[in-house]
Amino acid sequence: MKLTINQLSFSYAAIPILKNIELEVGLGEMLSIVGPNGSGKSTLLKCINRILKTKQKTVLIDGQDANKLTIKQLSMLMGYVPQSSTSTFPFTVFDVVLMGRKPYIHWNIGERDNEIVAEMLDLLGIGHLAMRHFNELSGGEQQKVIIARALAQQPKLLLLDEPTSSLDIKHQLEILCMLKSLALSKERSVIVSMHDLNLASRFSDRMLMLKDGCIYASGTPEKVVNAENIEAIYGIKANVSTSFVGKPQVTPLLNEADYFLNGKLSPLIEQKH
Repeated sequence: MKLTINQLSFSYAAIPILKNIELEVGLGEMLSIVGPNGSGKSTLLKCINRILKTKQKTVLIDGQDANKLTIKQLSMLMGYVPQSSTSTFPFTVFDVVLMGRKPYIHWNIGERDNEIVAEMLDLLGIGHLAMRHFNELSGGEQQKVIIARALAQQPKLLLLDEPTSSLDIKHQLEILCMLKSLALSKERSVIVSMHDLNLASRFSDRMLMLKDGCIYASGTPEKVVNAENIEAIYGIKANVSTSFVGKPQVTPLLNEADYFLNGKLSPLIEQKH
């Protein structure tokens, strides 16, 4: 499956959020979207997934206008994992993941539906939580459940909005390794928004760097992650070296003056003294 974005722009009321986004993602790619808060990362994912309405022929799937697909068709092609999910109803983890099978269920839940749910729970290492209530889980456990639900849709394109934000470093690596392996299988593509430049650099085939709703840089991590781009996007100086896996690694540069705000020691540091 090939995703094509043509001159996509989006505004909330009269405030422009995205401006003339152009993008292509092929089957088997892992693309990360990076940029500061408010740069349009989440909005772009929601436009791709049609949560937010866009103009005709701005989002194309294998050349077909996504706006002309039914919700069921779109759900079979795209899986979406939001930043956070809450539920006030006492659904079990198994039931939450089973919701991902909705596009395939006609009258009754089939044996294959249950098998796929079990497979996704095992893939995420949460099979032991199957009968637990979703709203009793930790934030990290809930995030894994929502990823499992999206995978249960068996989509060709997986969209994830900051999927590792609630996870510790071990589980961040587990999730990103799993997503990378899904892309390497050539059975689906993965688009993920992230704040951690080092993780994005390590696991992505390509990166899209946004600033004020526009594409500031795009390409391989080696092309996108450099000191000049980081200073232009985030307003900080950084050293960019090569990690042990051969990908760019960012180290922010700080000096004593950076611990002062308006000539006074930062309250957070003062408290530690």
